[in-house]
Amino acid sequence: MDLIRLHIRGISYSQTQTGAYALILEEDFGKRKIPVIIGSFEAQSIALALEKDITPPRPITHDLFTTFAKSFHIIVKAVFIYKLKDGVFYSNILFQNRDTDEEIEIDSRTSDAIALAVRFEAPVYATKEILEKAGVYTEMNEDELATESTFEKALDTIENQLNINDIEDSFAHLTDSEINDLISKAIENEDYETAAKLRDELVKRK
Repeated sequence: MDLIRLHIRGISYSQTQTGAYALILEEDFGKRKIPVIIGSFEAQSIALALEKDITPPRPITHDLFTTFAKSFHIIVKAVFIYKLKDGVFYSNILFQNRDTDEEIEIDSRTSDAIALAVRFEAPVYATKEILEKAGVYTEMNEDELATESTFEKALDTIENQLNINDIEDSFAHLTDSEINDLISKAIENEDYETAAKLRDELVKRK
């Protein structure tokens, strides 16, 4: 299998899906880029791992998993994006036990796999077939690099969330129907954290 190493070029707000972000992956020795649509939580998690400027008051899911794995001497050795079907990228994470050198590959959502790869400083690869199928040649101008590749939008969202003491209050003005619509959109975008908070707001009203 021909593999091509990728690096993260940036994260930008998705123009096609509300509440979603586009993770831009670029081949190391070329100009082809792969846009991967991810949820806001995963975008924020990747941004946190890359920037290292904001520390959540409590560990988020990917940080918790990283601490757990390292405690048992397990590392992420590499991530492989191996399939593209119906617009969805499929990935495997290659784990290694440092004590025994045993390796195992586990299926994962691409967004989660990359969030962990960044934390373990592990390489990310895609097959040559995927680059040929989904890779696009684009040039990002200086304005885009200044506003999107520095993850400001994702990080602003994190800061706002960390400063909210009771985020459920922000849903108080919405009708039950509006909340149900937002829950459906959040699930569609795989933003399960927001969906859970919206659900809790409905439960409180009963």
